[in-house]
Amino acid sequence: MHPIPLPSPDQRTADILSRVRIAFAEKGFDGTSMQDLARAAGMSAGNFYRYFPSKAAIVEALIAHDLAGMEADFLTVLQSPSPLEALRALMQRRLIEQQTRADGQLWAEITAAALRKPEIGQAACAMETQVAGYINRIFAAETGLSEAEIMARFPAHAAFAITLFKAAAMLPPQAAAIRGDLTALIQRSIDTAMGEILTAKKA
Repeated sequence: MHPIPLPSPDQRTADILSRVRIAFAEKGFDGTSMQDLARAAGMSAGNFYRYFPSKAAIVEALIAHDLAGMEADFLTVLQSPSPLEALRALMQRRLIEQQTRADGQLWAEITAAALRKPEIGQAACAMETQVAGYINRIFAAETGLSEAEIMARFPAHAAFAITLFKAAAMLPPQAAAIRGDLTALIQRSIDTAMGEILTAKKA
């Protein structure tokens, strides 16, 4: 018999994060205890603490995990013949995924926690800074301008796209009746802002 391969530490951590993110989304950051998270992960509290000593450490790991996935997506976009169009498609796909998986509730909790807890605020800010940097690289690739020129001419466009994307992802359950129309409106607003970037290409 061949031995059954054990999951690597990275795979194990990813599995734990996929389980605890649901508990965070359901009970909220403050309403979820470390014991709740350990149970959600199917682990004893003592073993769970070996992976994550605090809720803040879990949130930082969630941010790092999701950022790694975003970076892979952004690199694919940068290699596309039309980076801006690929970015639009990526944002639409990611938005649908987050709404379907209720990730928006999780990020609403993280955003709220970031206002109260400096270590989470720093991690969230670092994530948005890196995402904005990738978006500006995509703008530069699309227009042929340097990243410095993009930031000088369109300093707020990346932040605007991120802000609206987060808002659409974090729509509360009460907005279900208007979710489709509101999401489409937000996407059109992002498209309009990105369309302004194309003026730099044509100028």
